[in-house]
Amino acid sequence: MEMPHFTTERTSEAPPMTARQRLVAVLLLGANFMLSADFSILNVALPDVGRAVGLTVSQYPWIATSFALPAAGLSLLFGRLGDLYGLRRMFLVGLALLTVSSFLGGVATGPILLLSARVLQGIATAMTGPAGLALLITAFDDERQRARVLGLNGALLSGGFTFGALAGGMLVDVLSWRWAFFINVPIALAILILTPFVVPDSRSRDGLRLDIPGALSGTIGLVALVFGFTEQSWSALAIGVATLVLFFRIERRAPMPLVAIEMLSWPQVRWGNVAVLTIFSMEAGLIYLVTLYLQETLHLGPFATGLVFGIPGTASIVAGVLAGRTIARRGARRVLLLALLVQGGLTAPLIFLGSDTLYMGLLVPALFIGFFGHITAVVAASVIATSGIPEASKGLASGLMTTSQRVGSTVDIPALAAVMTMRADLLGGIHAALVADVLLTAVAVVLIAFGLKQRWPATG
Repeated sequence: MEMPHFTTERTSEAPPMTARQRLVAVLLLGANFMLSADFSILNVALPDVGRAVGLTVSQYPWIATSFALPAAGLSLLFGRLGDLYGLRRMFLVGLALLTVSSFLGGVATGPILLLSARVLQGIATAMTGPAGLALLITAFDDERQRARVLGLNGALLSGGFTFGALAGGMLVDVLSWRWAFFINVPIALAILILTPFVVPDSRSRDGLRLDIPGALSGTIGLVALVFGFTEQSWSALAIGVATLVLFFRIERRAPMPLVAIEMLSWPQVRWGNVAVLTIFSMEAGLIYLVTLYLQETLHLGPFATGLVFGIPGTASIVAGVLAGRTIARRGARRVLLLALLVQGGLTAPLIFLGSDTLYMGLLVPALFIGFFGHITAVVAASVIATSGIPEASKGLASGLMTTSQRVGSTVDIPALAAVMTMRADLLGGIHAALVADVLLTAVAVVLIAFGLKQRWPATG
């Protein structure tokens, strides 16, 4: 496979979008916003949901894990299926499944139906996420426009998280936890109805077959790996690593592989995904630690916690709007490294948080600036990981990046929780985990900086 041309150098301003492109962006960005809000809205409502369906406190994490396992483990598979059978078709099927599963979750009265609905929501997210991102990328041929749209996508991802945290607290207090599920139904239906009239269909690839051994080994490996981190199971981690090794061996020999190994040799794909893993794992871990700090150390309620995250969330929305323009002027590599340093650097002061509410004066500004760096880094990494990719592999590249995002968002929380247990007191454990967060981010910045210095030939 011939390597594509890719550049992270600065470029001129992006040309204006057409009316059709604006409509496409509104629909696809709206879908991503909904998925992002869905990720956080259940976190605030978690205790109420668990009690309502008869789960014990030790079983509450399964409400999140039953969603995260298929969302992370199946993203790569559905990214390829979108390439094979049509991205728009995959996107629509995922939206339909999300509508049904959200309704089932809202009417659930027992743990079996609730957890089954969460599994279906995870599958729907794995279908919709990569396909929606690939459709968004292919709708904009100009890379300057693409950078700007990915910037808006980053802003809405953060905005969705912020909205989800705030809405989750309000819905639980005013209505019921069931509306944390029901709220998806009208939004998903509206996007489902409008998409065929607005979003152009992608061409399926005739004559190709799905790599079944690769699909099975890759999916099982990812699910086992995420399960192992979530449940801190060494046997599951070992199975996950061994199965992923088998997956890469299968892909090297497969006539129609699920993953073109040559694609992983492209620096922008490899290091763009390393960046995505770092960005989302460290930020997901930080949000988890800060949530524990606010609710267990400062004893704030869920709605107050959502308000605290809402303040820095506004910074991320602004960052997403500005990031595309900054990348167009300064180059994706430079912006990525600086934004990662901001994300990690503004985590460092939180090591000094104490048990008094006066420390909110340190926490909120640090989160505000750190979230700005986080979303800027998300946009820059997205540009790097998906630029210069052949049209036929856009779904696969998006699936890789979505998988990295979801695996990163899932594995870091249990990993940092393990670090916390090294200290007897909760606040000391939070401090230790924050130190690990900062150090891992610093190491990643060094590796990514050297990795993206590599040069490769342009297509002829």
